[in-house]
Amino acid sequence: MRALISVFDKTGLRELALFLEKNNVEIISSGGTYKYLQAEGIKVSTVESVTGFPEILDGRVKTLHPAIHSGILYIRENESHADQVRELGIEGIDIVCVNLYPFFDKLKENLPEEEQIEFIDIGGPTMLRAAAKNFRDVYVLSDPGDYEAFIAGFGAMEADRYGEAAVSFKKNLAGKVFSLMGAYDSAVATYILGGSFNDYLNLSYRKVSDLRYGENPHQKASYYESLTGPGALKDMEILWGKELSYNNLKDMDIAWKSVCEFDEDACCAVKHNTPCGFALGNGSFDAYRKAYECDKVSIFGGIVALNCEVTSEAAGLMNSIFLEVVMAPSFTDEALEILKKKKNLRIVRLEAKPSQKTSAVTLDGLILAQDEDLDFVREMKVVTEKAPTKEEMDELVFAMRVVKYVKSNAIVVSRDKMAVGIGGGQVNRIDAAKFALSRGEGATVMASDAFFPFGDVVEEAGKHGIKAIIQPGGSLKDQESIDKCNELGISMVFTSMRHFKH
Repeated sequence: MRALISVFDKTGLRELALFLEKNNVEIISSGGTYKYLQAEGIKVSTVESVTGFPEILDGRVKTLHPAIHSGILYIRENESHADQVRELGIEGIDIVCVNLYPFFDKLKENLPEEEQIEFIDIGGPTMLRAAAKNFRDVYVLSDPGDYEAFIAGFGAMEADRYGEAAVSFKKNLAGKVFSLMGAYDSAVATYILGGSFNDYLNLSYRKVSDLRYGENPHQKASYYESLTGPGALKDMEILWGKELSYNNLKDMDIAWKSVCEFDEDACCAVKHNTPCGFALGNGSFDAYRKAYECDKVSIFGGIVALNCEVTSEAAGLMNSIFLEVVMAPSFTDEALEILKKKKNLRIVRLEAKPSQKTSAVTLDGLILAQDEDLDFVREMKVVTEKAPTKEEMDELVFAMRVVKYVKSNAIVVSRDKMAVGIGGGQVNRIDAAKFALSRGEGATVMASDAFFPFGDVVEEAGKHGIKAIIQPGGSLKDQESIDKCNELGISMVFTSMRHFKH
């Protein structure tokens, strides 16, 4: 029995090789792996001794040879295959232990192209694919995490090589190879092609963890991290609390993206994937207090994100109600001590700004991919007789940044940089406006994610004392809303940019 070992990651290799040696398995290797095994005193033969051909092209060609791949690929129970390899003097390779050049890790280093390309593995994937295809006859170990199970089960599997348990184990190892290669090839394709919308959608993600369940307890769920780029949630640090849930992660994404829209100290409370409170303030205590005041009911059991350090004063106020998650770039020691008194609270530290440039959603048999909504306005055009004051314009900009993260149809009314009324997820805009205005006591401005097809929203806003409105414009009936604003003494600004969030 022979094993071919060629690994970049040497984790667990010594123990595996010693086990193989003890079980009279001949080991073949090359390059750095060969030197490592020799240094460990393990008997090992070179690939060149099998192929009769030297390693060339700075190591680019060493295992790409018929003596290697025939030994892996021939079907042991196929008489014709067995006769051919016997006539050619080729011996079987029964175990392939290979892991790949660290292309994923090297992407993080922003290497020059000629250096990054050298981490595209050719021989490794070829051996892995060959062994995985012939999994009934060959054990293929692509993950050091599988060595222990292989060692534990080897004796029983070899006693019944084609039994159900042995074949099932080898098939699972083979499946892991093709899953890995899909991600690996996708990462390489994304790197070389660049862009977002090529002929094939390339996704390269690795499982981080299984989740307790999905949106509901009867749904299974896991979460994965991108292997081709940075990400705020990918780089988060969980400082305290039980594992995060599917819904936590979705809400955290919205909360963090929304506070990162602002340079000023900001706090966002999210419930069911839409903001329920949002405010700017002077420090975390002020920002959180104002966000809490926006909707004291809905924030209960919510996700809270801040883009500034959480102080002990802010932490004390947060602990007055039940929150699922508090996330921020930093926490004082005193704040952490206070927050950790809540055993069911998750405390998460994030520093990285959102960097995702595209997003996707799965449908039944389809995936929709698009650019992320990273822009804000195309222009700021006053379309009414009355122009907003400087203070009103600042408030309009605040409300418009918040409305980007509210479910369509989205209406936000605000005052003092507080989103005191948020209406979203309605099937018509007037109902969203009525809901937001009913909550928005003292609100002075209104923002909408899309145009007004009628004058009814403006009329409703006038009843509640709204002084200025910001919206994209673009309706065939824009003039109806403009005329209504002029009649009621409300200023209106068009941005020429819609922000639907379905």
